Amino acid sequence: MRALCWEGVNKLSVEQIPDPEIRNDQDVVVRLLASTTCGSDLHLIGGYIPAMRAGDVIGHEFVGEVVEVGPAVRRHRVGDRVVVCSFIGCGRCWYCQNDLWSLCDNTNTNPGIGQALFGYETAGIFGYSHAMGGIRGAHAEYVRVPFADYGAFPIPEGVDDISALFASDSVPTGWMGADLGGVRPGDVVAVWGCGAVGQMAARAAILKGAERVIAIDRVPERLAMTEEHIGAEVIDYTTTDVAAELRERTGGRGPDVCIEAVGMEAHGTGPDYLYDQVKHQLRLQTDRPTAVRQAIHACRKGGSVFVLGVFGGVVDKFPLGMVVNKGLTLRGAQMHGQRYIPMLLDRIADGEISTSHLATHVMSLDDAPQGYDMFKHKKDGCVRAVFRP
Repeated sequence: MRALCWEGVNKLSVEQIPDPEIRNDQDVVVRLLASTTCGSDLHLIGGYIPAMRAGDVIGHEFVGEVVEVGPAVRRHRVGDRVVVCSFIGCGRCWYCQNDLWSLCDNTNTNPGIGQALFGYETAGIFGYSHAMGGIRGAHAEYVRVPFADYGAFPIPEGVDDISALFASDSVPTGWMGADLGGVRPGDVVAVWGCGAVGQMAARAAILKGAERVIAIDRVPERLAMTEEHIGAEVIDYTTTDVAAELRERTGGRGPDVCIEAVGMEAHGTGPDYLYDQVKHQLRLQTDRPTAVRQAIHACRKGGSVFVLGVFGGVVDKFPLGMVVNKGLTLRGAQMHGQRYIPMLLDRIADGEISTSHLATHVMSLDDAPQGYDMFKHKKDGCVRAVFRP
């Protein structure tokens, strides 16, 4: 079968690899219907996530049709159309039982790497380095899905493949930011980043009753999309002082909840961004925390900051004093998708959440390297590239 493989830093190619097989009795194999790029994949491609190997298949956000079922699978049959959670949970360990699915004890087959990096291993994730289990990714004609009864979800009738696709990761990630960030009715919420995850975080905040939601980015197409399809206010950070603008829009107090949806390759303006850029490129720090710093600085006293963007290691110049002296609640997590996906599919079916607009470029899997180049460099207004076999 064909699959998109990582061949080295900034090198991707479509290769012929062996078809996946049922390896455990709780597996299913799905035929790909659609997969999509994600900003966190760019960290892999650029060499910022450790433990990548030449030939690894990337991609973690996908929908498919079940073509083979393991003997212990109870909730799926051949022919089912399913959306698959990017993080893999066993459904049985303490973390899964407590809805902390991205922290599963049993699905990362290389736990020692995570233990060395983070103190404890994370769950396994499709196509996201051997630090996250070395599990073959979703940019392929067929994908093996471990623990399918817990990680694959039937797509409601009337929801098309493209709309369902973003329930694999982007929608639940964004929803989690608003949920665990503590958004309440009447809040003012600021979201850094107008990519798919940022847009979904903004939409979640609106549906949770936020009085105002303000999204921050620099890409005109993303800003326009966020206003039109999400219904949030926007700020172009290249044209104004974000912290001052947020104070102005909140009567001097600042947002109640700030959600960072950018991650380790954040862009920005000013000397702090240049400092981060140099250290990052020289591998003197693993991540650029530009947007995190802004969120902590802008948040009101006693407010909440939630970090949704992917970070891999350590950062410099972290404003811990602001967190302590402003009395902030600071949280972060990888996506606990199994907690949210069924509910979110129903909201997509009911029209409360729109996702199809995110798929700005739909193309063949054979064109995936070009799709990632467009996505990375924001060519032709590319917000997400979607691949079909």
